[in-house]
Amino acid sequence: MDFSIIIMIIGIVLIAVSFFFKDSSKKVESELEELSFTVYQETSTIKRRLKVIEEELLIESTKVSTPMKKQTKPAIHDIIKNQVLELHKQGFSLNEISVRSSLTIDEVKYVIGGGK
Repeated sequence: MDFSIIIMIIGIVLIAVSFFFKDSSKKVESELEELSFTVYQETSTIKRRLKVIEEELLIESTKVSTPMKKQTKPAIHDIIKNQVLELHKQGFSLNEISVRSSLTIDEVKYVIGGGK
């Protein structure tokens, strides 16, 4: 027999044998699909639980009243402070300084007094 005929016969036999063996890639594919579906379900469950917990915390936080913080002086920018001081040096009244700097009279007094 010729060498090429032997190789062809071996190839045909191997192809015929391969039809009788189970395809393992289909098994792996189905396992992967099942795992993916399980992960999706667990993720959805966790998201729902998290949403319920967030809603409970939101409801509880509205029920709990926070103590009133001590009112502090508002932060006034340095440029505005300099403007107020210059206007005061020029002899403008507190009302005029208040209008020009868009601060309240109390804030103008605070700036002129050196933050005391």
